[in-house]
Amino acid sequence: MDWKVASSCDDQCIQTPPKWTDDNGTDTGGSAYWVTQTSSQYDRRWGTVLTKWVGSGKKQIDLGWEVTAKVGAGGNDATANFGTSGDTRVRELAPRCDTLVAGAKPGCTLPYFHPTFTVDTNLYPAAGAYYWLMQERLPDHAGARRWDSLLHYLGPDTTVKNSAGDPWTTDDSRKVVCPTSWKKHTADSSVGATDCDEYAMASTHESGGFPGGVNQVSGGDQCAQYFTDRMTNGNTEFGLFADTRTATRGPSGNERCGRAAINSTQNEKAFSKLPVARWRLLDNDGYFVNLPGYAHCQGADKTCTWKKIG
Repeated sequence: MDWKVASSCDDQCIQTPPKWTDDNGTDTGGSAYWVTQTSSQYDRRWGTVLTKWVGSGKKQIDLGWEVTAKVGAGGNDATANFGTSGDTRVRELAPRCDTLVAGAKPGCTLPYFHPTFTVDTNLYPAAGAYYWLMQERLPDHAGARRWDSLLHYLGPDTTVKNSAGDPWTTDDSRKVVCPTSWKKHTADSSVGATDCDEYAMASTHESGGFPGGVNQVSGGDQCAQYFTDRMTNGNTEFGLFADTRTATRGPSGNERCGRAAINSTQNEKAFSKLPVARWRLLDNDGYFVNLPGYAHCQGADKTCTWKKIG
């Protein structure tokens, strides 16, 4: 039995001949075979082939394979196709290799797989509350797994350009939603220093500042406005409140983005551990955001209290 492997990698890949072994790890060479002395007609054979990418930039590789078998007694060939890179609409088994991800050696990933980033809401409860509310209230529910709505990473290989002709960056998107002219809502001193925190994040295609994106706005004033503050019931609890300085009735729920005054440390740290290098995220790669401290909440029209995760 011979295993034929095909690849779209061309001269950017090195491919080894198939190597077969039996259940005991015994090398049977370049083909699998059974003889009459085999203890069981169902003894298994294991085939291994290595495809190594040696190119640069990025390359998505389609893999295909088929097995041809020949019965010695009859001399008749039989062919079986055991699969390819998957459904052509999604290519779920087609690896993508690159040398572009900062902080990572050249490597490969399966871009069809969509990972989930979990925010540590024990450390960053205010940021977590804000992100959860935005997932619930924004029309596209960006990042929420229960809505099957992905965030898409803004990578270094984006083809979108800024006014200088350079690749569009996170800073370019942030300047649209959180310009230096923005005046944050006042809060009790116990909240600490606050910054402008946007949702969806400036590092995604779903950001209100991303040109041509589904949530594009001309400025952050078009986003739903919120701020964190100390509760007024005399205890030490904090909450997320609607900023009604402009929209006197608060956000309508039809806004395409969010902008909030969030504790500076939480704003800066909540997404700082997104494993871009380990996940090999490039432009338009999708992922979900999990907010465990608020998983018990039932809709955005009711008050919900954060729960510490053990």
